Amino acid sequence: MSERTGFTHRIEAAGYDLLTGLLRLLPFRLVSWLGGALLRLIGPLTSKHHIAKTNLRIAFPEADAERIAQLLRDQWDNTGRTFAEFALTDRIRAFDDTPPMNGTTVTVEGLDIFLDNAPGILVSGHFANWEVMATVLTQSPEPVRVTYRKINNPLIDRRVREQREAYGTKFLVQKSTHRGGRELFQALRSGESIAILNDQKFNTGLKIPFFGEDAMTAQGAVRLSLKTGRPILPMVVVRRGARFHVRFFPPLDWTRTGDRDTDVEAGVRAVTAFIEDRIRDNPAQWFWVHRRWPKALYRQDSTD
Repeated sequence: MSERTGFTHRIEAAGYDLLTGLLRLLPFRLVSWLGGALLRLIGPLTSKHHIAKTNLRIAFPEADAERIAQLLRDQWDNTGRTFAEFALTDRIRAFDDTPPMNGTTVTVEGLDIFLDNAPGILVSGHFANWEVMATVLTQSPEPVRVTYRKINNPLIDRRVREQREAYGTKFLVQKSTHRGGRELFQALRSGESIAILNDQKFNTGLKIPFFGEDAMTAQGAVRLSLKTGRPILPMVVVRRGARFHVRFFPPLDWTRTGDRDTDVEAGVRAVTAFIEDRIRDNPAQWFWVHRRWPKALYRQDSTD
């Protein structure tokens, strides 16, 4: 790391600490609202707006300009809320029956599905506030290893890991690494469940149709399921302002032929179909600012 890069990382970390400290002085619902309001204002001015707009046009080609504009506003609200809420996630107690003192509530549906099928492979996407799903999993009776993507700034990466540990996530596994894959396999073999967000672009994955356009899609969850015999358990979180509802679904089923490559592709298609269906249920609550499809689709129309 160069001296200049190290200085930049320290400045970024100081800004992160300042913002986090200020947010922690406020109630959860107010922090959530402020985050949404700020991103509704700033988001459209960033380069990410074009990515989100292109994604929405790909996913919903039948939507008119007014509908796309409304979805853009709503998705910036959700994204802003999610980022702001992260500073306070350690205040969430998913299974606390007492009246909420932290300004938010989390309801859980189908927890018995998870408990009856553990150890399992929990699969979801970047819906609503996806950290809430991790909160539910790590505060449940079953041990769960949660995958994560390392942040480029190591100082902020350490702070984010510590914040996740504060709300109960003790076992983080880095995504897209051979070591991480071995850790996930060993976790399943030893009786621990694992959780994977399976909705972002994965350059070495399979080319699978997603809203009608081919997208490179991760296959790790399906390969682990076939290798260990453990079920894939889909789940989702839905936002209602600063309140959340987490739902577990029955184990994912797809036809097995005995041919590994064929079965992997069929499983990845089944996971992708689940993600797509959940996006259609609440289209403004997905993380639209990620380039999910090939780069060429984002160059076709750069006007907003």
